[in-house]
Amino acid sequence: MLQSEPLQFVRECVDDRVRVAVSDIDGVLRGKYLHKDAFLAAVDGGFGFCNGVFGWDCADSLYDNTIYTGSHTGYPDAKVRLDLATFRRVPWDDGVPFFLGDFVDDLGAPLEVCPRQLAKRVLAKAERMGFQVHVGMEFEWFNFLEDSVRTPMGDYRDLKTISQGMFGYSFLRVTQQREYFKALMGELGQFGVQLEGLHTENGPGIFEAAIRHQPGIEAADRGVLFKDSVKQIAHRFGILPSFMAKWNTSFQGCSAHAHQSLTDGSRNVFHDPRAPNGMSETFRHYVAGLVHCLPDILPLVAPTVNSYKRLVDGFWAPVRSNWAVDNRTVAFRVISSSAASTRVEARIPGADVNPYLSMAACIASGLYGIEHKLVLDEPARSDAPRLQRNLMQANTRFRESELGRELLGDTFVEHFSATRDWEWRQFQDAVTDWELRRYLEII
Repeated sequence: MLQSEPLQFVRECVDDRVRVAVSDIDGVLRGKYLHKDAFLAAVDGGFGFCNGVFGWDCADSLYDNTIYTGSHTGYPDAKVRLDLATFRRVPWDDGVPFFLGDFVDDLGAPLEVCPRQLAKRVLAKAERMGFQVHVGMEFEWFNFLEDSVRTPMGDYRDLKTISQGMFGYSFLRVTQQREYFKALMGELGQFGVQLEGLHTENGPGIFEAAIRHQPGIEAADRGVLFKDSVKQIAHRFGILPSFMAKWNTSFQGCSAHAHQSLTDGSRNVFHDPRAPNGMSETFRHYVAGLVHCLPDILPLVAPTVNSYKRLVDGFWAPVRSNWAVDNRTVAFRVISSSAASTRVEARIPGADVNPYLSMAACIASGLYGIEHKLVLDEPARSDAPRLQRNLMQANTRFRESELGRELLGDTFVEHFSATRDWEWRQFQDAVTDWELRRYLEII
């Protein structure tokens, strides 16, 4: 779409509202309405947005340990530069125009703690290496009846899912929520987040959606917009969707698998029909980079305390950094059935990821493998070291990792690791239901 087209649409639109939004560090979409006159004035010069969106957690509690912003800075505005290429219309809000933005610093350079800017920086490196990145994200999420949420503050005990029973790939379950399913497929497509597939998963009230793969930053944009849009659409049907990685120990967790491939602009450079498993040398180096880097960048694909409740033995989610061909038990599943579809699926990321950071971490790791010509280990290694078991362990390694800093930059690592330290401290201070059941009477 030409940049003049969205501007012309806004000028001629009867509705004076324009939605603008940015991603915070957790991948939560934060936005507001601008009057179209204010929007048009901001196209060239940008507009101010409180930099506190990088100074609070997903519950809007303020960090006490970050350098970029905090009480010591007074939470000033940071400049947001609109990306006109992200233009969409919101079908469930009278077709109001919508745009995403990027944070920039006082000199107009990309703000280093901005997740979307980090993803763009990694993609720019891929372009300098002669590659175009394609990513397709899949999300799993549970759906609950909103009337089972008992207080506005979130008493989430005894939640009722919208369907019962373990029935994956079920048209019966789809029929029970036909209008919701229909709205997701139709309205997401109208919003420019086309789905390749939508089906029930193995568990009560759990769905899985595959977003059509896209080149570059658009793939991550669609991941962020998908999660936010599902919540908006679901509310209309009295449904509460949750992208929490693991809400119940009895059921599987929720993933955000990321399918990745590289092209040279015309062909898939991962495919070589003459090589074993159809894997080109470039592809083998890329997968080797993913396997090698994963333990150092784990908090970007498992960012919450709850993430590690999903990464447990005995469920579908992998717990080791390994790979194999068409194997859903490993961290990186290679799919090489044809030249067009050859790709690698990262299966560690949970649905609680920030899609910008998850994509940036994966692509940076793969490119590292290509740069350093890493040798790919044997597939499905059961002796590969187990991944860290909690956020504290993972974040300690991430913060201290020279590799992580090489991939993502010192400023980002310092900021993100501080936010994960905060997240862990909030958990450490909380009294859980498990502790009450275990200690209240007996100890």
